[in-house]
Amino acid sequence: MPITVNIPTPLRKLTNNESEVEIDAATVGELVDSLESSYAGIAEKLLDEGGEIRRYVNIFVNEEDIRFLDGKDTPLNDGDNVSIVPAIAGGR
Repeated sequence: MPITVNIPTPLRKLTNNESEVEIDAATVGELVDSLESSYAGIAEKLLDEGGEIRRYVNIFVNEEDIRFLDGKDTPLNDGDNVSIVPAIAGGR
């Protein structure tokens, strides 16, 4: 069973307007690579020039922030749910 990835609205133009996609991957890093293979251009939205997750992109595995797990090395298991959440700023 693959990993379900919830795609935020700003990135859906890269996933043919799909709000969820299924990817096979063992880690979050592999997931990003697989997303890029299937949906060209998505990695540059998620990764900085050094290949790390951008500061304003939050990725959750089963509602756990990967920053408090193992980052891109966070392991994934069949049936996991991954959410990509871009940070939103604004206000005064």
